[in-house]
Amino acid sequence: MNNSNNTYNRIEMKNVNKDMVDWLEDIVEENKGKIEKKEWKSKYNSYVVYDYEPFCSDGFEINMQISSHNPSYLDFIKYLYDEKMQTLDFLNSCMENQSFIKKD
Repeated sequence: MNNSNNTYNRIEMKNVNKDMVDWLEDIVEENKGKIEKKEWKSKYNSYVVYDYEPFCSDGFEINMQISSHNPSYLDFIKYLYDEKMQTLDFLNSCMENQSFIKKD
C-alpha cells in the first residue's frame, strides 16, 4: 500500500532568472513546497557547480529542485513563474518600443 503522505513529487527548474530567485523561494514556501536543491552551474564549464551564490555570478545559471507532496502545487508554482516571466518580457518589449513613439 502506497502512503501518499510520505511521497514527494519533484520538479527541476533550470536557468531561473537571478532577479526572481527570492520571489520564487517565497512562492514555493507559500504553496507548501520545499527547495531541495539550489545550484549555480557555470555556462562555460559543466564541472563548475556551486551550492551557494558565487562572488561573481555572471556566467552561471541557477537551477532549483522543488518538491511537494501534491503535484498540483508544483504545477501551480511553475505556472506562476512562467506567467511572471512572460509578463516581464512583455513589459520590457513595451519599454523598448517606447523609443518609436514620437514625442513633441
